[in-house]
Amino acid sequence: MAREVLSSDPEITVIGTAADPYEARDQIARSSPDVITLDLEMPRMDGLTFLGLLMQNHPIPVVVLSSLTQRGSEYALEALRLGAVDVIGKPGGSFTFGTVGTELILKVKAAARAKPRPRLKTDPVAYGPETAAQGAVHSGMSPPIPKPGSFEPRSVILLGASTGGVEALHEVLGALPADMPGIAVVQHIPSLFSKAFAERLNQCCAMEVREAVDGDALVQGTVLIAPGNYHLLLHRSVNSFSVRVVEGPQIWHQRPSVDLLFKSAAEPGTAPRCIAGVLTGMGRDGAEGLLRLREHGATTFAQDEKSSVVYGMPRAAFENGAAQTLLSLDQVARFLIHNRQPSAHAPTGAALGTP
Repeated sequence: MAREVLSSDPEITVIGTAADPYEARDQIARSSPDVITLDLEMPRMDGLTFLGLLMQNHPIPVVVLSSLTQRGSEYALEALRLGAVDVIGKPGGSFTFGTVGTELILKVKAAARAKPRPRLKTDPVAYGPETAAQGAVHSGMSPPIPKPGSFEPRSVILLGASTGGVEALHEVLGALPADMPGIAVVQHIPSLFSKAFAERLNQCCAMEVREAVDGDALVQGTVLIAPGNYHLLLHRSVNSFSVRVVEGPQIWHQRPSVDLLFKSAAEPGTAPRCIAGVLTGMGRDGAEGLLRLREHGATTFAQDEKSSVVYGMPRAAFENGAAQTLLSLDQVARFLIHNRQPSAHAPTGAALGTP
């Protein structure tokens, strides 16, 4: 059970369990926990309804446990939209929590450092392609993004995210026009949820979004999402880009790894054509790769602390000098649109000043 797994870590104290949402409500009122793990399949009230009420009335970091099915994936993504910090696939059949114990512990620890960002009642559920093409952003944030300028035709955008990244990417990609350079994304997400994540993004973005397949071309107007449990690498051939989807060991406890994506583009003929950034997330994944990209002439950024659900990965990327600038989440789309890529012969560090 989840309780035994979490109790095995000396840094985590399990202060209670609840059989249903009503019991959970009473436990929360009595104990004020730092983090809640929430099974979406519960008696007396479904987990999504409970989560929505919780985030409206008592925002608290929540890690969702969801079944590894198509329906479970859809529920998990809806939970993240409602304000859950992270999601983990619930073992089934002959599997136990021991098989994902390390992942559960890491996610709970990340959630303890998180700043819940519940979606406001006035926020749109999703952006349609029409509004995305016009640069629509969240209600009450920034005005519509102006029409983009021209882009270096061989340029690409590389993005990495972890805890809080599902909704961060929804906000950024949903505000981009259809004619953006190709975008490759690594989001730390359970393997059976990544396809549903890409499909949901595709419904609300002007660009075409899909889960990457080995050998896919990375072209203008396309977003390729790394499949869960596989690394995503950029491959350049003369004047075009494609991606490799490969197996391999975890990096920073993660597969896919942001660092591996960034490092695959960190060479003199490729990096100057890249805009790369690290969004919200726990840990250091992406910091080393982003630094290599910057050293080879890429334009780099990281999300700022105030707008990050967890300011771990962005902090690491800024403190090691990899990120040339820090951006609030609502500034990222505008930054991508207005930063025309330097030419392939641009000198290292020419795009922006040092922090």
